[in-house]
Amino acid sequence: QVQLVESGGGLVQPGGSLSLSCVASGIFIGIYTMAWYRQAPGKQRELVATLTSGGDTNYADSVKGRFTISRDNAENTVYLQMNSLKPEDTAVYLCKAYKRASRDYWGQGTQVTVSS
Repeated sequence: QVQLVESGGGLVQPGGSLSLSCVASGIFIGIYTMAWYRQAPGKQRELVATLTSGGDTNYADSVKGRFTISRDNAENTVYLQMNSLKPEDTAVYLCKAYKRASRDYWGQGTQVTVSS
């Protein structure tokens, strides 16, 4: 059974930082493209960052220079370091694993709230 479990969300003031983790079980993330998405209330789910099995990264324009996606294959974990957080970053953050000829796997999400 495949599971992706996110953690690390919480309440942070504008300008602050959070580090999210997504621990996978049942798959080896090293052969998957890993992605972080977010969904704010009343808005569509938005792609935040991707990290391919080859190490290529891509970011949404709104988070470039502030967020960093990384992985630790030995820990089967993908991370999202979020700096200089803004109120508009408030959302549920979800982790996804996908690759060709395989179904997508999603976590349940972790809430990030940026507010003073």
